[in-house]
Amino acid sequence: MEFIWVWSSWAFGLEGQELTAWRMALRALLIYIVGIVLVRLGGKRFVGKFSAFDIIMAIMIGSILSRSILTEQHFIPHLVAAFVLTALHYLFAGIAFHQSWFGTLVKGKTHVLVKEGEIQWQTMREAHISENDLMSALREAASEEDLSRVSKMCLERSGNISVILKPND
Repeated sequence: MEFIWVWSSWAFGLEGQELTAWRMALRALLIYIVGIVLVRLGGKRFVGKFSAFDIIMAIMIGSILSRSILTEQHFIPHLVAAFVLTALHYLFAGIAFHQSWFGTLVKGKTHVLVKEGEIQWQTMREAHISENDLMSALREAASEEDLSRVSKMCLERSGNISVILKPND
């Protein structure tokens, strides 16, 4: 076991050795594998529709993992930090699932943009969504151009706009 540690320490440049191109390539390979493991541990949240909660996590993980490839020092602490952030993300997602107030805090809330065919102008202003953006979303999400046919349009926590049409008469 000690041989493996000594060899990997030398191969990855963990003891302050010069960070050569092949050591960086070896680190990149390991970090790529670690990144895949972290994404799998993070679950579908990392690869599905991103919320701000998920985007910040992805940026932080990417930054930490890239530093572990490029810097000569602190290789193991960078990996530990990436795993800790992934665990925190998982924990926060679990708390948000069980506590709606926490979910709203970390992920935001849904905003109703149109209710029974009427544009909710105050909400539109607060969300910085123009009428053109709204109509574009209506066409994309529901293949519809008539607001009077809309029961509800919402700006979802993911940033997407969802549409519920009124039943056909």
